[in-house]
Amino acid sequence: MEGKNQTMSINFYLMGFSNHPQLQPLFFAIFFIIYILALLGNTLISIIITADSRLHTPMYFFLINLSILDICCTTTAIPKILQITLSDEKMISYSGCIAQLYIFVTALGTELMLLTVMAYDRYVAICIPLHYTTIMSKRTCILMAAAVWLVGFINSMVHTSLMLRLKFSEHNILNHFFCEIPPLLKAACSDPYINNVVVVTADVLLGMVCFLLTVLSYTYIIIAILKIRSAEKKMKAFSTCASHLTVVSLYYGGVIYTYVRPAFGNDLEADKIMSAVYAIASPMLNPIIYSLRNKEVINALRKLVGRNTFSQR
Repeated sequence: MEGKNQTMSINFYLMGFSNHPQLQPLFFAIFFIIYILALLGNTLISIIITADSRLHTPMYFFLINLSILDICCTTTAIPKILQITLSDEKMISYSGCIAQLYIFVTALGTELMLLTVMAYDRYVAICIPLHYTTIMSKRTCILMAAAVWLVGFINSMVHTSLMLRLKFSEHNILNHFFCEIPPLLKAACSDPYINNVVVVTADVLLGMVCFLLTVLSYTYIIIAILKIRSAEKKMKAFSTCASHLTVVSLYYGGVIYTYVRPAFGNDLEADKIMSAVYAIASPMLNPIIYSLRNKEVINALRKLVGRNTFSQR
């Protein structure tokens, strides 16, 4: 009971961008706009795909999963960022911090694996088109998505459980804008060696392996594209792959930078910038890169808007 009461009294002070007080209104406006765009973009994509039966394919099925993850990621981080940016109340309770950590790490790990699955889906579609419907059957897609979510939950549970074993003082300062593993490990009063080992191990197994598999898939895709005779189709395909790889590289690069390096040294100011890339910028960019530039999605949106306009007359 004494340990429980001690845990209940622990609080964390989130510094956010308090080093730049004159820029707080600007930061608030930027994060607010990003949050609204991310919510609207990912929600719109989910509605469009669900409403149009022509988009009920493996690629768009995985896109809905990605949109859900992006909404979870931004909703976990940005509302608290908005609060601490303009408000004097910059505290978060121990239970609130742990809950935020669990949800965020779940979304983070699941999205890493989902991006790999999406790259594999494009590999099969472009490099093995005749066997696409057989390989990427509805049952297979559901099992792959379920496995990705399950591993994401388990990975987050391991990290969160290890975090619960660490001791913290009653008042802790986190040089960050939300509860993430690196700043929490730096604030811990007990030795976080085991946590660091597990972080590096998970980052290698999830981050590096998934990234290499994604790059491998796109390598085969690019080789297949080079064999296309039409210059117009070739440039279009290259443009799409470049956009996808840009988002994937930003996401994986930020995660690897933030989660591998803490075992060898910390630069929390740089961590905050990299966290903003994969936790805030990517969820806003994903609907544009993966969907809104897609003609099938745009046509489905026009059809949906036209149907609603006609029904109101």
